[in-house]
Amino acid sequence: MSNSTSDEHGHDHPKHELSHHAKRIYAIRALLVEKGVITEKDIQCQIEYQEARSPANGAKLVARAWVDPAFKARFIADPKAACAEMGIDATAINEFVVLENTERLRHMVVCTLCSCYPRPILGRPPDWYKSFNYRQRSVIDPRGVMSEFGLDLANDIEVRVHDSTADIRYIVLPRRPKGTEGWSETDLAKLVTRDSMIGVMDPLPAIPE
Repeated sequence: MSNSTSDEHGHDHPKHELSHHAKRIYAIRALLVEKGVITEKDIQCQIEYQEARSPANGAKLVARAWVDPAFKARFIADPKAACAEMGIDATAINEFVVLENTERLRHMVVCTLCSCYPRPILGRPPDWYKSFNYRQRSVIDPRGVMSEFGLDLANDIEVRVHDSTADIRYIVLPRRPKGTEGWSETDLAKLVTRDSMIGVMDPLPAIPE
């Protein structure tokens, strides 16, 4: 017996049997729609909202902070209000803290208990962020972890590790790369990576090394 089906173009695709839990979720969804508790439109809107949450949100905030000192001050003083200015909904975060990197200070974020993470700003956390290895070693040997990501810091640069909780979420405001004077926010945002906003790396260089 074949384990695949053919589409209208004649291409074979494997059949994917839903798990027990997946079937249960779909059954509950159908029941809620049938009872009028939610609508299919509500579900689709929520899916689109979840998919819109990505590191691109954080990159937009960082790029604006790089070019606008007044916005940067507001972003550090009241991150959620600054997010609202940019059309980003961060109200789900209880307390949101911006950690600014400097020439002599670097910040790094971890959640030692689980995987607390500013999802409205950075989307879903990467698998390595949730791993026990990262959660343990980030506290014990943050420089070693950074080095594995390709970031080797001089000994005179201080590294501070911040532990996220259910109440407090962090984002690192990395330093603006050299050679980007006069760049647009759009181009600057392309240099801001998810990992640089967690603090394990710097942003991408203006000119690839």
